[in-house]
Amino acid sequence: MKKTPYYSYDASLLRLTLEEAKKAMESHESLKGGCIHYALKANNNPQVLATIASAGFGADCVSGGEIRQALNAGFPASKIVYAGVGKTDEEIIFALEAGISCFNVESVEELRIISEIAVKEGKTANVALRINPNVGAHTHANITTGLAENKFGINMEKMADAVELALDLDGIRFMGLHFHIGSQILDMGDFVALCNRINELREWFIFKGVELHTINVGGGLGIDYEHPEHHPVPDFASYFKTYSTHLRLDKNQQFHCELGRSIVGQCGSLITRCIYVKEGTYKKFVIVDAGMNDLIRPALYSAYHKIENISNPEGEQELYDVVGPICESSDTFAKGRYLSSTKRGDILAIRSAGAYGETMASTYNARPLAESEFKL
Repeated sequence: MKKTPYYSYDASLLRLTLEEAKKAMESHESLKGGCIHYALKANNNPQVLATIASAGFGADCVSGGEIRQALNAGFPASKIVYAGVGKTDEEIIFALEAGISCFNVESVEELRIISEIAVKEGKTANVALRINPNVGAHTHANITTGLAENKFGINMEKMADAVELALDLDGIRFMGLHFHIGSQILDMGDFVALCNRINELREWFIFKGVELHTINVGGGLGIDYEHPEHHPVPDFASYFKTYSTHLRLDKNQQFHCELGRSIVGQCGSLITRCIYVKEGTYKKFVIVDAGMNDLIRPALYSAYHKIENISNPEGEQELYDVVGPICESSDTFAKGRYLSSTKRGDILAIRSAGAYGETMASTYNARPLAESEFKL
């Protein structure tokens, strides 16, 4: 066995997930010819990226570094979109030189800067304006991104001025609109609300005679953290049916989306070893060799991950707090969790860690980055 902790990726499940996502989108006539852009921020492991690129997906990047990773993994520049509120001049130049498909622009100031740089570089930048639709999502407050006043995107009240500017600026080709209302969304009603808002905005563009070539609805589809074995593949069928049913698209408009967590979340687990079982006054602590530096979601969002003792899967259930070695009280993976009876040396799997696990890892407390295995 590899030295713990390490990330274990199930390549077969990843490939199945990719197949199901593509099949679900292409089963709807109005969405055919669109593009699923994989959001690299969810997981940028090179083998994971290469697998997704080879399946024909596009890439959603939020930094120049992610664009470079996408290109190195085999994603064509023609399928790369670039979002993010703080694109630097150097990153913009790199993206222009690479010939990416589209900049998802998040402010009027950014739009002006991209224009200036594009003109100076003798390039034309394809841009979509990210509009905040003021649609709330039923998810954690820290990962809700579609409300009116937000660091992301352009408020609807300022959309008309932004569109007029995009049409007027040199070095800019206005392509369409971009949205993203949040992450880990399981209620399809949130996506219906987004569709309704996009349809309202679309009427304004028709009235103004402004053509929208692309409609990018962002991502947000969640996964089942509590029962990963029951739902290893997310509900892509309902997700794409929602857009096919409720989003009005013209024949010349292309559908884009940006899925991250739903593509890679269930294919990854963080494998860790029990170092000690500490007997407290009222509870027992399973102290493992993985820490919040390896998987920060529980500390950051109080996120739930299923934990299994794979050394003793059929053992008697006992109540534990599962904690890591980091010198922070928040370095806790679970509190009051029933696990099979656990002892020093047992191997535990922290499930559904394929998204926002390895990619958010750090060397806090001078701990080395965990390695990974890609199980074929």
